[in-house]
Amino acid sequence: MASDGPPPPKGDSDNSPAQPTTAQFVEVQESAEFGELRRTYRSFAFPLTIAFIAWYLLYVLLSNYAGGFMGTKLFGNINVAFVFGLGQFLTTFLIAWFYAKFASQKLDPKGAAIKSRMEADL
Repeated sequence: MASDGPPPPKGDSDNSPAQPTTAQFVEVQESAEFGELRRTYRSFAFPLTIAFIAWYLLYVLLSNYAGGFMGTKLFGNINVAFVFGLGQFLTTFLIAWFYAKFASQKLDPKGAAIKSRMEADL
C-alpha cells in the first residue's frame, strides 16, 4: 500500500532509539535472571491453567452425564447447573485479577530489571 506522505529524510537523521542485536537477545534469554523470570511465570500459569481446565471439564462432564444432579433445584428456579455456570464466570474474573496482582508484584519488576540492563548496554 502506497503512502501519500513524504519519503523519510536521507542521511544521519535517524531519531529512533538503538535496538539490541540478536546476539544480545540470545544472551539475555540464556541468562539466569531471565530463566528465573520464566520459572516464576510458569510456576503460576501452568498449575492455574490446569486447575481451571479441570474445573471447566468437570462442569461440562456433569452437564452431559449427571443431568439429574445438575438439574437439582437449590432455591426457586436456581439449580446446580446455573450455580456452576456462574462459578465459571466468577473463576475467570478471579484468575484474571489474581494474575494481574501476581504479575505486578513478581513478574513486572523482574522484567523491568532485565529491560533496563539491556537498554543500558546499548
